[in-house]
Amino acid sequence: MHHRVEVGQTLWMISKLYAVDIDEILRINHISEEAKIETGQVLLIPSRSKPQDMTVKSSGDDFIWPLKGKVISGFGLNYRNLMNKGINIQASMGAGVFATRSGRVVFCADNFGNFGKTIIIDHGDGLRSVYSRVWQIYVRLDEMVQSGSMIGSVGTSIRDKNSYLHFEIRKGALPQNPLFYLP
Repeated sequence: MHHRVEVGQTLWMISKLYAVDIDEILRINHISEEAKIETGQVLLIPSRSKPQDMTVKSSGDDFIWPLKGKVISGFGLNYRNLMNKGINIQASMGAGVFATRSGRVVFCADNFGNFGKTIIIDHGDGLRSVYSRVWQIYVRLDEMVQSGSMIGSVGTSIRDKNSYLHFEIRKGALPQNPLFYLP
């Protein structure tokens, strides 16, 4: 079965539509974890899967952007041959950071090494979102947050004074390309 990517669709939405794990779609289509999917791209979907609904619409369970800004460093290897396990989103100092999806705060640290202040939210389905380089944290450990709730504000780190948010999505302990989940 084939699926043509429509405007606004994410790999996350498509995987839910066909009840297929994102990793399976990546594998069968030979898509690297650093890649992006594009509108109009045709994806092979395992034949055992049938779409639950022919239209893919946003639901309350979908991811949203943690803030508005330009992605200045993508997922994967960067120019220093270092692995970026998320994306870096440029923003002005103090800009609001929002929960990308509802869940429970499972980690808050005022000094998490080079990442500075960090928040981790568990979404209850094996996925977690990580927010680093936060200036102020507005949530507490074990607090339940709703998608779109302000959880902090953007800051800097000890080694890099530029203001941006380092954002990750993890499946278990494994980093995922956030662009596969964000609209």
